Amino acid sequence: MRYIAPIEVRTQRSNIKYLDELRELAHKNRKNPTESEYKMWKIILNNRKLQQKFLRQKPIGKFILDFYCSKLLLAIEIDGDSHDKKYWQDKNRDWYMEIRGIKTIRFTNEQVLNEIDNVFDILLEIIKNREKELVFSPFSRENSRSRFSGRGKRV
Repeated sequence: MRYIAPIEVRTQRSNIKYLDELRELAHKNRKNPTESEYKMWKIILNNRKLQQKFLRQKPIGKFILDFYCSKLLLAIEIDGDSHDKKYWQDKNRDWYMEIRGIKTIRFTNEQVLNEIDNVFDILLEIIKNREKELVFSPFSRENSRSRFSGRGKRV
């Protein structure tokens, strides 16, 4: 399954665009994860329990996502206490991702540190639902291939 974000947010190689200056900061963040990011990566995302490939500290547009799955266009953000005062900034960030076809899931530090099994179950359910959403998306390649034959006629 492959979902394509709108063409205006993609490079010539079909990667989602981002600001070049974020590359170094993302690299620095990968080398120095928070405790909750480290736990999420080691226990859930890195060992492929979810059967999806996630990247850490992925630049998208003008932001850096904590974790990102390009196949599902799915972002996972882990919010610390500082996010309590950044509600509208987070909403704007989620909207920015949403118009690019990216769904954002948010967990708190406490959830990841104290309820990792519950986080895994929630994430597994969200991924299953996301896979279904993308199969029926008008932008998915599989969906458009199954509706049209080689000459552009409807099947």
